[in-house]
Amino acid sequence: MKKLKIYLSLILLSLLVYYCSTVPITGRSQLSLIPASEINALSFQQYGEFIKNNKLSEDKEAVAMVKRVGMNIQKAVETYFAQNNLLNQLQGYQWEFNLVESNEVNAWCMPGGKVVVYTGILPLTKDETGLAVVMGHEIAHAIAQHGAERMSYGLLQELGGMALSVALQNEPEATKNIFLTAYGVGTTVGVMLPFSRSHESEADRLGLIFMAMAGYNPNAAVDFWTRMSQTGGPKPPEWLSTHPSDETRIADIKKHLPEALSYYKL
Repeated sequence: MKKLKIYLSLILLSLLVYYCSTVPITGRSQLSLIPASEINALSFQQYGEFIKNNKLSEDKEAVAMVKRVGMNIQKAVETYFAQNNLLNQLQGYQWEFNLVESNEVNAWCMPGGKVVVYTGILPLTKDETGLAVVMGHEIAHAIAQHGAERMSYGLLQELGGMALSVALQNEPEATKNIFLTAYGVGTTVGVMLPFSRSHESEADRLGLIFMAMAGYNPNAAVDFWTRMSQTGGPKPPEWLSTHPSDETRIADIKKHLPEALSYYKL
């Protein structure tokens, strides 16, 4: 048994070394078992199903704001990647920004640039800059491939490291559940806790830079998270215990503000 554990540990270590990529800006190494083309194809399919089964907002002004902020941050991301010779990492992206009717205080971005904002978060974002805090953060998750990283560990743990294409064919329901859990869409929290907090902090840092490059003052992030900390009561999955505490998040954001402000042009 001891030899088996050592053998399995060596296999896992080999996978971590071989299937390793680097997060833009932060330089953190991450496990990446899934080709971008495969994860994007699955993302587009699941996103299409979500949009089909949920009500899009008919508030023209709010919808226009979501799309405007999304496109501004998209341009910022593309500019950063172009400046750093990383545009190949955005190959296959099909950006889309939608506002969905829901009381849930939430937003998310799937691989390939598929973004959803829930109307329930708008009272807390208050204005376009507050919305840029949230959308910059969620887009940063996708840019940093956090979901793909979580899904890689999910495939490794649940399906023995099975390739995504094989998993979809042999274990379609289990694979779908791993995907939805990795991206926090319609699932409960409590999975992959060791990775979530570092991902959140990383997304905060990247999100500040992207919103600043898009022309939004990153200082607004402090105000937004201060409002979040004052809401009280139960919070939805996107903001639960897998995330840094409000106090920790705000303190970390303040540390990252000088870096983000260097990208901000008035």
